Amino acid sequence: MKEMAETAARGARSRVALDALLRDAPPPPGRWSDEEYLWLDDRCGRRVEFTDGRIEELPMPTDAHQAILECLYRALFAWLRPRGGVARVSGLRVRLRAGKFREPDVAALRDRADPRRENRYWLGADLVVEVVSPDDPARDLAVKRADYAEAGIPEYWIVDPRDETITVLALDGGAYVARGAFGRGETARSAVFDGFAADASAVFDSPAEGG
Repeated sequence: MKEMAETAARGARSRVALDALLRDAPPPPGRWSDEEYLWLDDRCGRRVEFTDGRIEELPMPTDAHQAILECLYRALFAWLRPRGGVARVSGLRVRLRAGKFREPDVAALRDRADPRRENRYWLGADLVVEVVSPDDPARDLAVKRADYAEAGIPEYWIVDPRDETITVLALDGGAYVARGAFGRGETARSAVFDGFAADASAVFDSPAEGG
């Protein structure tokens, strides 16, 4: 018991020291560590992602963005829950590798007991969804496509409000291959979760209908 108490005390002192250090002298761009990023993300109240020492602040989501991702989240949650799976909305960190964290709009695992499902952040996912942000579409269309493929995430959905399409990408040999781009009147179907599908018209009508 004494040893456990001493270990806990050392951990508390380390956290206090890190708090003081980062408040007084934050690392320069490109020099942040994983733990320093996590410290910031736990406290800043904004969505931030992390790649190889650099912090990237994400734009605040719009009402339409939230309505679309919530529509897909509810559909995924309802499909996965009775099958033993789990889905989470944005704000949950996913560690893609050492030095790289993303916060997908939606992340899902087939098995809620999957060991990758850690409390502070997940260590991967079976499917991730991003709603394209107008400030930097390339981030979702190209950069995150490469990031999620590098991490070995089997499926990535890109939901683009600009042309109202849902692109379903499945991992094949280390790169994503498009299974199709689905617009109004069409149904996007998952390659990983056999039987899960989303009506594109319902997804893009969700902002006007109040989510």
